[in-house]
Amino acid sequence: MAYDDKYEMVCGVETHVEMATKTKIFCGCSTEFGGEQNTHVCPVCLGLPGVLPVLNREVVNLAIKAGLALNCEIAEFSKFDRKNYYYPDLPKNYQTSQYDLPICKNGWLEISVNGEKKKIGITRAHMEEDAGKLVHSGETITTSNSSGVDYNRTGVPLLEIVSEPDMRSVDEVLAYLEELVQIMEYAGISDCKMEQGSVRFDVNVSLRLKGSSEFGTRTETKNLNSFNSVRRCLEYELERQADILDEGGAIVQETRTWDEGKGMTLSLRSKEEAHDYRYFPEPDLMPLVIDRKWVDEIRSAMPELPAAKRQRLQSLGLPEYDAGVITSFKAMADYFDAALEKFDDAKTLANWVMGDLSGLLKANSCSFEDSPVSPVQLAGLLTLIKKGEISGKIGKTVIEEIYKTGKDPETIVKEKGLVQISDEGALEKIIDEVIAANPKSVGDYQAGKENAIGFLVGQIMKATKGQANPGLVNKLLRGKLAE
Repeated sequence: MAYDDKYEMVCGVETHVEMATKTKIFCGCSTEFGGEQNTHVCPVCLGLPGVLPVLNREVVNLAIKAGLALNCEIAEFSKFDRKNYYYPDLPKNYQTSQYDLPICKNGWLEISVNGEKKKIGITRAHMEEDAGKLVHSGETITTSNSSGVDYNRTGVPLLEIVSEPDMRSVDEVLAYLEELVQIMEYAGISDCKMEQGSVRFDVNVSLRLKGSSEFGTRTETKNLNSFNSVRRCLEYELERQADILDEGGAIVQETRTWDEGKGMTLSLRSKEEAHDYRYFPEPDLMPLVIDRKWVDEIRSAMPELPAAKRQRLQSLGLPEYDAGVITSFKAMADYFDAALEKFDDAKTLANWVMGDLSGLLKANSCSFEDSPVSPVQLAGLLTLIKKGEISGKIGKTVIEEIYKTGKDPETIVKEKGLVQISDEGALEKIIDEVIAANPKSVGDYQAGKENAIGFLVGQIMKATKGQANPGLVNKLLRGKLAE
């Protein structure tokens, strides 16, 4: 029996987003990914005696921008706190975070699942520093005999975004996370490269009997870094909890870890409560006072966010599905907008961006940022098709040539002699030859079999190597067959 035959899931997610600053939150060390272990460090981020933190103003700018993008209240007064706990990747034995006075609170974002819209509450978003990274001798922490520590990530600025427990299905969780990550990328808060750990999810989930209003005991699974991992983790954890409850057992409130290889969650430690961390105000940092002018300046420079971009594209005639696909990646949406400036048929452009171009890029493991086919070149190609100078079929050949050579579409068409044949006299001669060579198909068409004309058109296109103007071919062929 599936868990949802009997139970309802309740889920909230804590999302840790690495903010796109060049230096760390309290020192001048680089935040660049991939440096040699323990080279992007200094006495401040290593927590050596006698050092003092200095707050990076750009971190605050990005936190305010994120709060505005998530419809949050921006606090005029907030502060940093020490979150005290011992773990090998935490050199100070405390994390500088925000506790009771976060910079952002009471926000929301809207998701759409199966055509139904729903608002997911954002409890808070607060600034904090990242911890280091354990480097395990085995594949996972549970299969390792030893671990080293790389402190390069220590002090990298994080925004922790805490949702309300408003999600009631795995699809809702994924819709929420996808929308959240898109917003963070579009607003420039983070590069959102999940494969590099720029976004990490802690999933809190519980089950309750259908119809119940009380929450069940939850577990928290930490440090998931892909949507697929979140889906698999939730599917496993929900069935695990349902099995325990069905057998009359009780769920233990605990922190668990996700084993990607085994496809299962594993117990890590008992779940801590806030008082376990002995929070107290950070004595080395002044409280943060944010006036309305500061917030208004950031608000006035906000970029177009995913929901607004989807709405704009739909107003240009794109179906909801197309608008969703185009905006699913910021780089694709930016590419589309750049091409749209040169070619104003949004639907045709969307078809090529989502179809032929995306296929080419995927086949070559290339991103839209690095596309050899520029937006201007794609717009030029579609303009040639719209003018009737080449056919759509020839266009597919041309876009592949642009990808391989980088040449403009006009140059490729000229060099390869791909200009569409629109000369009626030349086409009539070929049509006459095809009609004479295919009396059976001609007879079938004249007997009322409409599909037979498709074969004849195909033969004409074959004879002209795909260069005949299809519209003109259809017109001339039907005229001759009617004689």
